[in-house]
Amino acid sequence: MQASEKPVVRRWTRHPASAARARSELRKALASWCLNTIEDAALVVLSELVTNAVRHARVSPGREIETRYVREANGVRIEVHDAADERPTARVPGDSGGWGLGLVDELSERWGVDDRAGVGKSVWAVVTARTGGES
Repeated sequence: MQASEKPVVRRWTRHPASAARARSELRKALASWCLNTIEDAALVVLSELVTNAVRHARVSPGREIETRYVREANGVRIEVHDAADERPTARVPGDSGGWGLGLVDELSERWGVDDRAGVGKSVWAVVTARTGGES
């Protein structure tokens, strides 16, 4: 792995503004990895995952959300870690929401949820040129 391809790891407060800040960091990472063709899809996926963590990860004050962006052969693995054990579930989309995981599923090659050592989980998605941008 080259120095420019090290994972980008950041921590954020559980605040709605964190999604915009996380998108800015992902945009920089994608540019440094020459992955601009998947930027739109990757930013939507990240927004949905961070927004879910902000809205639904009911944890004690002081717990932060962590994002990790990992360069993959054709794209990026986006991870959002939080300290809540409850796993996300797809909902029927409607006026009050429920579109997020459907968008993640549509725009990513694959996605899932992993347990973390200790408390919480990691929700991740892989966006590639095939799924999120031009080939």
